[in-house]
Amino acid sequence: MEHSSAAMIVDARGTVTGWSDGARRLTGYAAEEVVGRPARDLLARDLLARDAPCGLLSGAGQEATAVVRHRDGRPVGLRLRVCPLLDADGAPDGHAVTCGPSTDLIDDAVRQASVSMSVLDADLRFAHVNDTTCRMLGRPADELLGRRLSDTLADFEGDARSFLHHLRVVADTGRRVQYESFSPAPAGTRVHAWTVEIWPVHDSSGAVTAVAMAAVESTEQHRARERLGLLNAAGALGGTLDVVRTAEELVGLLVPRFAGFASVDLLDWVLGTHEPVATPPEDSRLLRVAHASATEGFPTPAVHLGGNEVHPSDSPPVRALREGRVVLSGPGDPEFDRWMRSRDVRTPHNRAFREAVCSILAVPLRARGTTLGVALAARTAPREPYAVEDAVLAEELAGRAAVSVDNARRFARERSTALAIQRSLLPRDLPGQAAVEVAHRYLPSVSAAGIGGDWFDVIPLSGTRVGLVVGDVVGHGIPSTATMGRLCTAVRTLADVDLPPDELLTHLDDLVTHLAAGDTGDGEIAELGATCLYAVYDPASRRLSLAAAGHPAPALLLPDGTTRIVTMTAGPPLGVGGLPFEATELELPEGSVVALYTDGLVEDRDRDIDHATAELCRALTSPANSLDALCDSVLKAVMPEEPSDDVALLLARTRVLGTEQIRTWDVLADPVHVAAVRRSVAEQLDRWGLGETAFVTELVVSELVTNAIRYGEPPIQLRLIRDTALICEVSDASSTSPHLRRAHAFDEGGRGLLLVAQLTRRWGSRQTGSGKTIWAEQPLPAE
Repeated sequence: MEHSSAAMIVDARGTVTGWSDGARRLTGYAAEEVVGRPARDLLARDLLARDAPCGLLSGAGQEATAVVRHRDGRPVGLRLRVCPLLDADGAPDGHAVTCGPSTDLIDDAVRQASVSMSVLDADLRFAHVNDTTCRMLGRPADELLGRRLSDTLADFEGDARSFLHHLRVVADTGRRVQYESFSPAPAGTRVHAWTVEIWPVHDSSGAVTAVAMAAVESTEQHRARERLGLLNAAGALGGTLDVVRTAEELVGLLVPRFAGFASVDLLDWVLGTHEPVATPPEDSRLLRVAHASATEGFPTPAVHLGGNEVHPSDSPPVRALREGRVVLSGPGDPEFDRWMRSRDVRTPHNRAFREAVCSILAVPLRARGTTLGVALAARTAPREPYAVEDAVLAEELAGRAAVSVDNARRFARERSTALAIQRSLLPRDLPGQAAVEVAHRYLPSVSAAGIGGDWFDVIPLSGTRVGLVVGDVVGHGIPSTATMGRLCTAVRTLADVDLPPDELLTHLDDLVTHLAAGDTGDGEIAELGATCLYAVYDPASRRLSLAAAGHPAPALLLPDGTTRIVTMTAGPPLGVGGLPFEATELELPEGSVVALYTDGLVEDRDRDIDHATAELCRALTSPANSLDALCDSVLKAVMPEEPSDDVALLLARTRVLGTEQIRTWDVLADPVHVAAVRRSVAEQLDRWGLGETAFVTELVVSELVTNAIRYGEPPIQLRLIRDTALICEVSDASSTSPHLRRAHAFDEGGRGLLLVAQLTRRWGSRQTGSGKTIWAEQPLPAE
């Protein structure tokens, strides 16, 4: 049958006056059953303009949809086109209505499609729905056809407002829209995802007469994307290298996207520095390190953060620990119910939460064959219970988190070891010396990079001088700490030889180069670098001599309150090799403060180093009752809020030896004058009240002066220094250093230095600009 043959004539009163055979075949009604009846009686539902004279449409050439009740009772959707009929005077005399059926082959295909498809008229009433749409909305077609979409969507939870908005946009603008919708099906609580496409339906004139839409369920694809999103987010776990923070990140990842409540309990040894336990015993203590709920305060956690969590031996968390696999459980499981009853005793106020729990997952946290703890995820109604694929996802997430927790644990252990090594190498009680008053601070880095290789030292030298050193090894962790220990020892050894600062750094540079070459094992130079600043202060001359190897220059606070950065050549870092180091010398007034520091104090990614050093100079002028207090003031004012590197600060306030503490004699290069020198020394000791040391001191002076006359070169000078010890120095123009040797029985000489070594606390020699100085140090007599 041709669709165009389905037609009827309706007079001005809305009564059917003509009925074609095509209309009979389309609706099942014969002409005698219809003619003479109101056309409105044929409609299953009034979808048309109530003020239309024929009960169908008013106006010429209008199109609409209608639902007619077939003679057998089923609804039939029709597409109507209405044309007015005029009498001889041109006045309206009725309407000719033609209609097309919706039950042809194409409509059957649409009705049976797995894709939800529907058509709505200009008033957003359903004009056509297929079977999938009926199943999706939970209603038969005759309850949907003719109803407004807004009335239908108001009956169930969903994103109805967004859906209606998109429909109205298409109807008003004629633009197609595609978007994704999330809503639970009316028959259940499981959230479904739909990819919805809405497009306008145009008539022959191009006007929008209806809106069509198709919705493809994409729930599985959406859940796959969610799983991939969770796995991708899990890749960022553990960035802080902190055990507790990593556990908190895992809980934050699970709630609320995957669980309504989640917690992480770790074995007690994980939070310490103990050796890992491969298999946790039955009575292992679990410590709660993180938990969170999707709904604030619901439930109230059964154990506070940091507290001990106790589970029955057959509970899902303990089974997960014991068996090393995910345990999926929920209401109806005997072990789960017993576990919940035991928890009700401890937290009876959480009974509502227990009743809401529909499923739980207990997932062991295992990394590198070691169990670290257990993560618990609970899902509550109205969400659907966990399925097998959720358990697989949870195991993958927990596995990644466990590796991050283990890395954080290992980092904490290495950090603790490196810090212990470094603190053992740094001076605790600075050695006794009178040249400077010192105060110091060392702050280890809190960044994920680990402990650095910053160090400082104060080294007593001969002649009441003092060596001040600060350095920084490139890198972090135990290797840097070990290298720092090597360099710290090397500097002390080289300082004991009394090398000038520039020469000491040259030898230290060679050492770093050799260490780097030795670390590779293949003759190539490894990337092992360090910076260092070494300074020597002499309280007798008030002179400070210093040299740097790629290290920041010290800041200087003078007694008059002025500050500045010492102008000096930075020099190449240690390990570069082949480049010279330059020494700088300056004279300081008594009471000057020299600030030596590592770059962590003034350097940061977001700071300008010039501005930071200016802040350091300003901070040195802060009022302070002591040098220790000044240290704290400087750190508070200058140090970054979150330092990414270690910070070492050493403050030294200079002292000066008074003229009454030093006595100097020029000695003629003739042995006959030695006796006169001895008498002069005895007289000076009497003036100092050290007469009881005269015997030993005269022997030492006699031996050192005689050696200088015999083996050295003029001019020869003797100097006595009275400070915390009695120091005897003899200088001459020869650069040849003396050394101890064993004298044979019949040797006439060779016993002088041996005698000096036995009579004094310590002795040595140092090179000077004009030769050498041999010195010996005696303790002062007890008062």
